[in-house]
Amino acid sequence: MTTKTTTHEFQSETKKLLDIVIHSLYTERDVFIRELISNAADALEKFRHESITANDVFDAHVPLEINISLDDKKHTLTITDTGIGMSRHELEANLGTIAHSGSNTFLSQLAEAAKKDVNLIGQFGVGFYAAFMAGSRVLVQSRSWDGSEGHEWASDGAGTFTITEMPGLHRGTRIIVELKEDAHDYAQKWKVESIIKQYSAFVPFPIKLEGETVNTVQALWTRNKSEITDQEYTDFYKFVGNAIDEPMYRLHFSADAPLAINALLFVPKENLEIFGFGRMDSGVNLYCQRILIDQHSENILPEWLRFLKGVVDSEDLPLNISRQALQDNALVGKLRRVITKKFLKFLEEEAARDAESYLTFWKTFGIFLKEGVTSSYEHQKDLGKLLRFESSKSEAGKPVGLADYLLRMSPDQQEIYFINGPSRAAIEAGPYVEMFRKKDVEIIYTMEPIDDFVLNHLGEFEGKKLVSADRADLTIPGAEEEKKGAEGQDAGLDSTATEGLVAWMKTVLADIVQDVIVSKRLVDAPAMIVNPDGHMTSSMQRVLAASRFEKGLGMETMKKNLEINVRNPLIVRLAELRQADEEFAVDVARQIYDNAMIQAGLIVDPLVMVERNYKILNRAVRD
Repeated sequence: MTTKTTTHEFQSETKKLLDIVIHSLYTERDVFIRELISNAADALEKFRHESITANDVFDAHVPLEINISLDDKKHTLTITDTGIGMSRHELEANLGTIAHSGSNTFLSQLAEAAKKDVNLIGQFGVGFYAAFMAGSRVLVQSRSWDGSEGHEWASDGAGTFTITEMPGLHRGTRIIVELKEDAHDYAQKWKVESIIKQYSAFVPFPIKLEGETVNTVQALWTRNKSEITDQEYTDFYKFVGNAIDEPMYRLHFSADAPLAINALLFVPKENLEIFGFGRMDSGVNLYCQRILIDQHSENILPEWLRFLKGVVDSEDLPLNISRQALQDNALVGKLRRVITKKFLKFLEEEAARDAESYLTFWKTFGIFLKEGVTSSYEHQKDLGKLLRFESSKSEAGKPVGLADYLLRMSPDQQEIYFINGPSRAAIEAGPYVEMFRKKDVEIIYTMEPIDDFVLNHLGEFEGKKLVSADRADLTIPGAEEEKKGAEGQDAGLDSTATEGLVAWMKTVLADIVQDVIVSKRLVDAPAMIVNPDGHMTSSMQRVLAASRFEKGLGMETMKKNLEINVRNPLIVRLAELRQADEEFAVDVARQIYDNAMIQAGLIVDPLVMVERNYKILNRAVRD
């Protein structure tokens, strides 16, 4: 019996495509296996859909699966599916032409991208033709599900292909890739298995490599939450997150609008960045219909959520979208906003449901949310609800939310106050909280260098402005009445002496302070440093000063205001001393300034300060 073979030329556009594929697409060869498996899965899905309504199904007994066999001696890779198959006409139409509207535009874009040496496979719908990246010759043996006789399509990619009758085939398609000399490793089991696990682990049909099923982990994100056990979630987390422990949180959700999304996200128990392992890469993989299109995607979530592990799958994304296109794709931007808002809402709900567990999360990953406040304006309001800080009315070691602060505010209070320091004890021993404590006004303690940047970026919360307690223009509710009430009692210096001392201190400290002001808020301390610039807090100044010092630029800082407490005995005595011994009074004034700077956590010249301190001590001992 003779078989009929016909020879055909590729459509002109297909010739150009093959030329680009064969000569330009060598950066991501591995992905050709993903493309062939994806096509096989599509064929299986089409058959499953058609067979539901069909009365008589050809080869009905054949299981729906993908089989991959390798021949290391003949250097071939064979992928077989039991899907819908192709007739002779379909082989010619599907593999000899580009079924693409605007083919010339498509090819010009493809050629332009190839010149830039970008990763093209899986990006422009190359699909089947990707086999020629690794194959010197490709055979496609297929028989349609309608029972018509099978045929073999064959080509070396040089411009022509043949179609030959091939009796005796089962339903489905077999693709045999005769590997090029520099692609013989694709006939190695370890190589092919690693590619399947990377790109095609969640294909919904069994993928058997040399008779052994490779894709054993289910795509949990596609299943109903009520059907999944905790252990299944944990096992899946360990698989996608390359983890050995259980996750701290998990979020599994589906949405149909504005986009079709299935997502399964996990929060690990550990923050590896804290342990000095360097900046983490994104742990969320982007899929389209269970096929990986962007591993560890940097586009699907903002960078400050890089600690998350898991999977996002959206049918609305084209499977052939490129990593370059992901960055600018409007659908991806919309997807990122939806998922980010959903996760932040989830954290808000968890914080309300179990505050203790949320504090564990906050202590581990709060730094990432703070980063989000400073870099992601569109999510600031949602992030503000998740921030946690200790305050003058919280227990030590138990941070509280800004919403908790609002509940305790007095009706006449219009601002939320915060102050930075290295520790709770240091803050509470400092001068900035004296009047707050006396007037029973809560103040938030920010104890990390980034905290003041975060609160300044946030700006306000629920309509209440966030204000640093070291601002020069600060107004504390009741502080003015406190000052008036103190007049006539132990008011310290009178107005004439006060004016004289302030003018004198402005002169002797002119090189280091911007202004000297009579404080309305100091209770016991003699003086404190405040910021004329309401946006530049002491902690922010410390960071900038330390940066200058590390760069060898010196310890100069922006001039600040010095507030003095004219009821404090030291300040009263200084007013007298400047009349009796001005030289010594200058040393005392400068020491008061240095002490205030140290209490503000700011850098002073230690050699000058210590020398002056000994001078003052010698005078004290002598007197």
